Amino acid sequence: MHEHEGGPMSTLLKVEGLVSGYGRSQVLYGMRLQIDAGQCVTLLGRNGMGKTTTIKSIMGMHPVWQGQVQFNGAKIQNLPSHRVAQRGVGLVPEGRQIFPNLSVEENLVATAADRRRKRNPWTLRRIYELFPRLRERAGNFGNQLSGGEQQMLAIGRALMTNPELLILDEATEGLSPLVRQEIWAALAVLRREGMAILVIDKNLAPLLRLADRHYIVEKGQIVWEGDSDALGADPQARQKYLGA
Repeated sequence: MHEHEGGPMSTLLKVEGLVSGYGRSQVLYGMRLQIDAGQCVTLLGRNGMGKTTTIKSIMGMHPVWQGQVQFNGAKIQNLPSHRVAQRGVGLVPEGRQIFPNLSVEENLVATAADRRRKRNPWTLRRIYELFPRLRERAGNFGNQLSGGEQQMLAIGRALMTNPELLILDEATEGLSPLVRQEIWAALAVLRREGMAILVIDKNLAPLLRLADRHYIVEKGQIVWEGDSDALGADPQARQKYLGA
C-alpha cells in the first residue's frame, strides 16, 4: 500500500449494501466495494454476475433499490449520470459508445471539463502523448477507427472530463494482444500519476500486476476480496469463480 500525496489514503468511493435489478428480477444482493484515492481496484467474475449492473448503479444509469454509493463522502446513488460525472467519475463504458460521426479530436473535446483544482489537467496534448495513435488519427471519424483505437478514444474522452476516478467496463474486450498491451501500459501510467481506477476485465495476469485490490462477484454479491498476492496464491478461488 502506498500513501497518497498529502498523507494517508482517503476513501474515494464506497459502495454499501447495493440492491438493484431489472423489473422484478433482482441482480445485486448487497454489493459492496471501496476504492481509496490513488488505488486501482478490479471487479472480477463470470458474465451475468452483476458487474456491469454495479457500474451502472454507481454511475446513475440504473436505479438503486437499496444501499448507498458515496463519492468523496457525499451520497450519489440515483443522481443523474451527468451529475455523477460532474462530481469526478469518468466512465469508459462497455461497447465504447464513441460518437461515430465526429472526428477523434471532436470526440475528445465534446465532453471535456476543466476542473481547475487539478494540478496537471488532461488536455488534448496529454491525451496524444498517452495515445500517439490518436494524434495520427485526429481528423478521422469515430467509425473509421479500429476497435483498439476506439477504446483508446473512449479512455481519452473519459480522461478529458478530468475525473478523480476512472471506471473501465471491459477494458480490453475483443482487442488484439498488441493493443491490449498498449491499454495496460496506459493504465499503468495513470496509476503512477495517482489516478484511482476501477476496472472490469477478464485478463487476470495484467490485472494482478496493475491492481491493489480485487473483488470477485458471484450472483450479485462479493464472494472474495484481497490483494494481488492473495489472489495469485489462491488457485481455488480463481478456478471456482473465474475459470482462470
